[in-house]
Amino acid sequence: QVQLVESGGGSVQPGGSLRLSCVVSGDTIFRLVMSWYRQAPGKERELVGTLTNDGPRNYPDAVAGRFIVSRDLPDNTVFLDMIILKPEDTAVYYCHALRVGPSDTEYWGQGTQVTVSS
Repeated sequence: QVQLVESGGGSVQPGGSLRLSCVVSGDTIFRLVMSWYRQAPGKERELVGTLTNDGPRNYPDAVAGRFIVSRDLPDNTVFLDMIILKPEDTAVYYCHALRVGPSDTEYWGQGTQVTVSS
């Protein structure tokens, strides 16, 4: 069973930066497609970035150039580095893992709150 534990959320002023971490257990992140999602109040959950063995992809226009997904294979940890944060980035951020196979299996973390406010 894959488990994902996020950390690093908090409150920051506009223009600030944060690094979110997602520690993965139960499988190696090399075998998983790792993504970060976010969900703002009253809105649907949206993808903010994906990292595969081929590199990062799927950054939506709203975060492209400001958010970067990376990983540390020895620590089995995935990161979301966010810079130039805006109030509209306020959301709960979720780590997501996809194990591709005969039947794809998805795993979610519990989420971590990011609040951007002056």
